[in-house]
Amino acid sequence: MRCPKCASLETKVLDTRTGKNETSIRRRRECLECGYRFTTIEEVMQADLQVVKRDGRREDFDRAKVLGGLKKAVEKRPIDVLQIEMLIADVLASLEKEFDHEVPAHAIGEQIMRRLRHLDQIAYVRYASVYKDFHDLAELSQEINELKASTENG
Repeated sequence: MRCPKCASLETKVLDTRTGKNETSIRRRRECLECGYRFTTIEEVMQADLQVVKRDGRREDFDRAKVLGGLKKAVEKRPIDVLQIEMLIADVLASLEKEFDHEVPAHAIGEQIMRRLRHLDQIAYVRYASVYKDFHDLAELSQEINELKASTENG
């Protein structure tokens, strides 16, 4: 594994743990050249996973696209990259159990929103506002009111 700070290939694993659903492995590493510590996540790659878009088109699943959307939603929130990576791994594991090779785009969005709702409500509203494509403030306000009600009720 290459060090993200100095690009050295000389690193050692300090700690290894399994992820929440035991679908990924988290490794804490240290660079032997510069001493920088970093975390990597290892998971099984789903081969040929296709996303079925709303208009019926199919495209290859793009993890970077999901990561980019989540990074925008959690910008300036107290959520680190590792939490986002674990969220994505959890979503993928859940989708792989439910679907074979074709996953509806809405299923990905719904899984992400369900997890964001519990992780960070502001990030959830940001993500939902893009995913649900609110047309006016009334729709956004209704979503926020539903979020408040669910938080107050448990």
